[in-house]
Amino acid sequence: MKSYRKELWFEIKQRRELINISPQVEECIRDSGVQEGMVLVNAMHITSSVFINDDEPGLHHDFEVWLEKLAPEKPYSQYRHNGYEDNADAHIKRTLMGREVVVAITKGQLDFGPWEQIFYGEFDGKRRKRALVKIIGE
Repeated sequence: MKSYRKELWFEIKQRRELINISPQVEECIRDSGVQEGMVLVNAMHITSSVFINDDEPGLHHDFEVWLEKLAPEKPYSQYRHNGYEDNADAHIKRTLMGREVVVAITKGQLDFGPWEQIFYGEFDGKRRKRALVKIIGE
């Protein structure tokens, strides 16, 4: 069995950002040489997420509105965690969107359903962040 590991790094320019990382994950699969197996992609920061959904701007806007209703950024004083940092909302948003995804690899490709893409979601950005790609298989 083969094993492959790579960190994907991102320069996050805004506080919140969604990035389609499917092309980078596909490149990792090619580099790994795995034809049949699994890929795990997980966020390496407690205020970020990895999830699967459609790459559609209207949906991304809807995620932002929904997350902001459930865990509004401001006022910062509403969160007990915000005594040191102002990112309690980002921790909650990460929990809602999830930490990782696992996708089957079939014939050297992501075995996706229609419209599925892998996204890195950052909720406390404006700095360098990363995700881990771990591939196992034959």
